[in-house]
Amino acid sequence: MWIAVGSLAAWLWLLFCQGFFWRTDIRLPARTDPDDWPQVCVVVPARDEAAVLPESLPSLLTQDYPGRAEIFLVDDGSSDGTGELARELASRHGGLPLTVDSPGEPPAGWTGKLWAVRHGIGLARARDPEYLLLTDADIAHAPDSLRELVAAARTGGFDAVSLMARLRVESLWERLVVPAFVYFFAQLYPFRRIGNRSARTAAAAGGCVLLRTDAAERARIPDAIRQAVIDDVALARAVKGGGGHIWLGLAERVDSVRPYPRLHDLWRMVSRSAYAQLRHNPLLLLGTVVGLALVYLVPPVALVVGLAAGSTATAVLGGLAWLVMTGTYIPMLRYYGQPLWLAPLLPFTAFLYLLMTVDSAVQHYRGRGAAWKGRTYARPDAVVGDES
Repeated sequence: MWIAVGSLAAWLWLLFCQGFFWRTDIRLPARTDPDDWPQVCVVVPARDEAAVLPESLPSLLTQDYPGRAEIFLVDDGSSDGTGELARELASRHGGLPLTVDSPGEPPAGWTGKLWAVRHGIGLARARDPEYLLLTDADIAHAPDSLRELVAAARTGGFDAVSLMARLRVESLWERLVVPAFVYFFAQLYPFRRIGNRSARTAAAAGGCVLLRTDAAERARIPDAIRQAVIDDVALARAVKGGGGHIWLGLAERVDSVRPYPRLHDLWRMVSRSAYAQLRHNPLLLLGTVVGLALVYLVPPVALVVGLAAGSTATAVLGGLAWLVMTGTYIPMLRYYGQPLWLAPLLPFTAFLYLLMTVDSAVQHYRGRGAAWKGRTYARPDAVVGDES
């Protein structure tokens, strides 16, 4: 019964004291078109992305942006013809100028994605842009996406404006796991606190970050975070730590086109960086496992055990905690257009995430480190932050 009391207390605290993380109304803030549209360079790191480029790259090439904009796609050692396909798509669709280049293999101490980003920013500096748009190769943008991001940054005086792209939810496993992924992220990094200058919370969504160039230089991006596996959070911390004003919210028409049809695909996405999020600390891992069990697994177990053992108090406490949990998950399911009957299944999904986190630690201690697209970072002890 007392464990159930602790679980309900945790949920009441999360409901009212964790930045209202469960709300999904944090969208691009109020904005007006600037009198003069600044120059923007778009940097797209890409490694073996031929499967998704036909859906994503044309959306960047055809951006309806009133100012000058140019795209730099950095082919990070692809083996599937990513660079050649990008040039073919640019020739077919026209639109914004596209430069495709390759930086070669990353040197020691760099993750592949950030080495590609560094190369792209280096190419962009020759154009002296006011803003850099860092976007992943699997992200499809609405035609006015760049325009809206710049207007929001200018109006709000933000040094970094980031949108959490809407991930694909088509397969059964995507429906179970993906909305919860964003829900858990918002629980760790409440969006309202990120935009608050006085709050220490800092995070970004690596698939879509509009970054003021001078803020990137002050924060030494990407050199200062060159070993980061969870690079989006590390970037936001560096910018905010340097006095920058950042903002993160949910996207309305910025979508990831990358499919995760099987549980195995989603498992790899989470487990490759979960233990890095815990700083490869066994005590943090233990605390996370206990915390996930107390918050997400105890409510349904307490309800069932209470009913079976005739303990009304235990059953009521567990049921109330499960009800609060379910209620906080409903807004995210609505945002993703998913049926509400999935909400009570959140404990099952949380259990999957618990197993993924433990597996991430197991892989680390087996010497496999964080792995992504053929690269393994075997000693990520200095990693500070998702190479997605």
